[in-house]
Amino acid sequence: MVQEEMNASELIARHEGTRAKPYVDTVGKVTIGIGRNLTDIGLSQDEINYLFNNDRIRALDKCSQYPWFAGLSEPRKAACLDLAFNLGSLHGFPKFCAAMAAHDYGTAANELIDSAWYKQVGVRGPEVVELIRNEKWPA
Repeated sequence: MVQEEMNASELIARHEGTRAKPYVDTVGKVTIGIGRNLTDIGLSQDEINYLFNNDRIRALDKCSQYPWFAGLSEPRKAACLDLAFNLGSLHGFPKFCAAMAAHDYGTAANELIDSAWYKQVGVRGPEVVELIRNEKWPA
């Protein structure tokens, strides 16, 4: 019987396994991917940028599902992208989305203020609301 050769990367991946979500390993270290020790090693700046870029694209895809999104000013687009980035989508804000579609930005801003999200996110909430209501970038 001929044994197939295995390279070091394949051996390590076989032993470590692949996990798309963080887990705690056998010695208590938060780990992800193929044995990445987040507790001790963390992420490099390049890895952080790579993940961030993918997440920004995901938020843009979510926002682009709404026909009204394309016609927004840059500040309002940024506010919607920030919201989708933070929450994963805009689906939890149907009244906000209806107000945005109607170009009723005051009502849209008020819908955010009246949400649990607004109370949970600190300075992010007022900044996003100001972008929606007045198209004013944070100072």
